[in-house]
Amino acid sequence: MAFKFFDLVVQYYPPCFSLYAEKILQSYEDILRKNQYYVEDKGKLRTTLSGLVRCLSLLPSKKPESEKGISGDRMIHAFEPDAPTANTGFSTIIKKLKELVLVLINCFQEFIPLLISMPQLDAQSFDCILSILQSIDIAEDDRYFILNIVITEIFLHLRGWICPSANLFEKFLEFIENALLGTVGFLKPSCIPLSGFFLNLLIEQFKGLIVDCSRELFGIVLGKICCSTRSGKAAWEKHVSSLLPFIPKLASEVETCWQSRILESFTQTFKGCNPESSLKLACLSMIEEMLIPNGDKHYTEASDTVVLDFQTVWIRELPLLLMLLGDRQPSSSQVVLRLLLRLGQFSGSNSFLFWEYENTQFALSEFYSTCEEGNIYYGPFMRLPRDCQELSICCLYYFSNLSALFLKSVALCCLCPQLEPFVSFRILEVLHAAYKAGHIQIADHISFFMTLLSRFKVFPENIDPVRESDVKVSNHGAFKSLTSVLCSYLSQMGDSSVVLQILDKAIIGLILLQPPLDNACAMLRVLIVLDSKPTRLSEQSIIALSNFLPGYLMDVVHCIPEDDVRTWRYYLLPCFFLFDRSNRILKLVLDVIGSFLTDSNLSLPSDTSTRYATDSLSRINATISLLLLMYKDIKVQKIISLFRTEVSSILQSIASLQSSEVKMTLEERHRFQCSFEQLKVVTSTSPAG
Repeated sequence: MAFKFFDLVVQYYPPCFSLYAEKILQSYEDILRKNQYYVEDKGKLRTTLSGLVRCLSLLPSKKPESEKGISGDRMIHAFEPDAPTANTGFSTIIKKLKELVLVLINCFQEFIPLLISMPQLDAQSFDCILSILQSIDIAEDDRYFILNIVITEIFLHLRGWICPSANLFEKFLEFIENALLGTVGFLKPSCIPLSGFFLNLLIEQFKGLIVDCSRELFGIVLGKICCSTRSGKAAWEKHVSSLLPFIPKLASEVETCWQSRILESFTQTFKGCNPESSLKLACLSMIEEMLIPNGDKHYTEASDTVVLDFQTVWIRELPLLLMLLGDRQPSSSQVVLRLLLRLGQFSGSNSFLFWEYENTQFALSEFYSTCEEGNIYYGPFMRLPRDCQELSICCLYYFSNLSALFLKSVALCCLCPQLEPFVSFRILEVLHAAYKAGHIQIADHISFFMTLLSRFKVFPENIDPVRESDVKVSNHGAFKSLTSVLCSYLSQMGDSSVVLQILDKAIIGLILLQPPLDNACAMLRVLIVLDSKPTRLSEQSIIALSNFLPGYLMDVVHCIPEDDVRTWRYYLLPCFFLFDRSNRILKLVLDVIGSFLTDSNLSLPSDTSTRYATDSLSRINATISLLLLMYKDIKVQKIISLFRTEVSSILQSIASLQSSEVKMTLEERHRFQCSFEQLKVVTSTSPAG
């Protein structure tokens, strides 16, 4: 009763222990020295040991400096903590603690014969043994197994001093193997025996006693393994992780036969446990340790085929695990991605890791996106938080040869409207760094860029300066930034003439597909960045451009108010550069415009069709506005003055059309005549070329 009362006092007022620690420990020592005390009444012993555990838990822990908290953090609240936070006043009871350890070990040894005589371990005996081992929070079932785990952990910690026989060691290995496979009882991670200060005292001061005690207890408890009962998978996943920290060392020390068995059981645990469980995270931590021991970039790679086979399985499971996790457990996905990143970082110094990491890109494609029969399916990458996306993007750099298929899956993510522009730009940054490191073929890199420029969906599609400024309803600004970045990267890829030679036919082919204005403008800007004066474009490209540009130019001036100089210059400037670098392009463009004005149905060639200036009046008005804008640009004005004949022909066609074939309201005719008169004045007063 006294111990129960004292236990309540310590429980609700912990500082009282520090005031009388030496006397309290002496009282516990006196009680435990009485053999009959725990032989006759195990209930009292359990109460006594429970109180002792509580007292010992109040002792200050010895942590590395890096783990100590900042003292200022404790002053956030108005009250100081009840438990001591430093080794204040406890140095005087070290001797008493050492004496208590001797008594506890003696108590442990005295209790062993009771275990031998029992047909089955009862609850009180179990609690007594477990309390002696400084374990808490006991599960009601699987008692023998929990106790076995406690002893196994002690054994693995102290195996070097115990020097067990081969038979005894194999019993432990078999126990570990079965535990990992889930064929015997279950662990509890919190049941770490003799931990902290208490365990350190045992190790340093009482090696001999530990050896004697452990050898005897191991034989008894291991003999009862078969009596364990099996619980559910959730319980197994909860408890088995306390064995995992010993796996890397065991796998490196045991014979080949046991190495294979231990690694096989570990692998089955890794593959079979819940993807979202803490056990899966613990397995990943051990896998990292076995793949990259101590995080050493210069370690010697494993040559044992047994180990390599299991490492292959682990690495190939990682992309599959990412897909299983989806976006439900971002913290778990982050662990997997960080492990993949570390594998990539260390793969350069390890031929095995190099090839296995390289092969993961095919499985990782699905993590980004897939395309089947024209339908795009986005993977978890799109839905994960930015820190996970950043890790997965960094992984891209370490593939030595990024495949075109993998780049396509990444490109589809960049084209998704839901992806934040920052993430798209980060992908481009990493991929361009990978290209410069020789990890991407130039053709694949250029193809990736052109895919983005040609397939990016700008909304709203029509150019609307008012809506364009509203980022909530428009991504015009993001696409302009993307175009600028890609043009910059393309200009850094080496000799511009060589890059242009590679891109020339591809860009012209895409332009002739009549893309939306923004996409067409982006590709024209790429041509301008790579081209020079005089132009290096092929004759075939010049002819193709001269057929495309009239429709593009008319659509631009039709959609943009003439007074919005900034916007129309953005879309027209690439064309003006082309005219400056090749006067022939401008002449051909004027010829195409003139030919469609003289045609009876005012139709442009099929490859020169417009998207917005679709009716006759709008095309005539667009032609007038276009010529006026050309004359406003000083450089283009000088060039267009060289083609007075072509311009005069256009003016004559407009004059004849407005008087005969085009129907207009009075208001439309008035606006038309004003613009037309302005154009005639401009053309007549401009200096001759």
